[in-house]
Amino acid sequence: MRELSAKCVPKYPKEDRKRQRCQSSEQHLELFRREPIDFLLRLVTTDETWLYRYEPETKQHSMEWRHGGSPYPKKFRVQKSTGKALASNFLGSRRHPPIDHRPKGQTINVEYYSSVLVQLRDILREKRRGKFTKLVLSLHDNALAHLALATQKTLEYLSVQCLDHPPYYPDLGP
Repeated sequence: MRELSAKCVPKYPKEDRKRQRCQSSEQHLELFRREPIDFLLRLVTTDETWLYRYEPETKQHSMEWRHGGSPYPKKFRVQKSTGKALASNFLGSRRHPPIDHRPKGQTINVEYYSSVLVQLRDILREKRRGKFTKLVLSLHDNALAHLALATQKTLEYLSVQCLDHPPYYPDLGP
């Protein structure tokens, strides 16, 4: 016998959420099994992330005049970010479409996300000439801007099939 500590998880997963996660994963796997290559070519995933910008100090900037016996100046690597931007990442199977950046102080809302989806469709049409006959499969998380009614209407207008995103729990690996 040995003593074990409990594993920390954000919330206690309810049984219906566990079942929903398993069902979503099985549906994605079934789509993949039917036509593996076609599934991967049609799939586009979406996520947002913060990008931080740093201005590194050059060696010349850190030089100081000192006497011969004095110790070397210390230079610490940790620097505060000189700026940050919110970026939307779209990942596909062939090439990654460009990342769209939000200006400082602005967040992603429904209008912005819908306009980015229209831009994404145009980029995919340009890159996949002649191969844009089937619906694009979109997999994005459960953020409010992604689930809004206006976004769903935009996805329907653009002929994008949205895959169900299963709820995340660390103790239920994909």
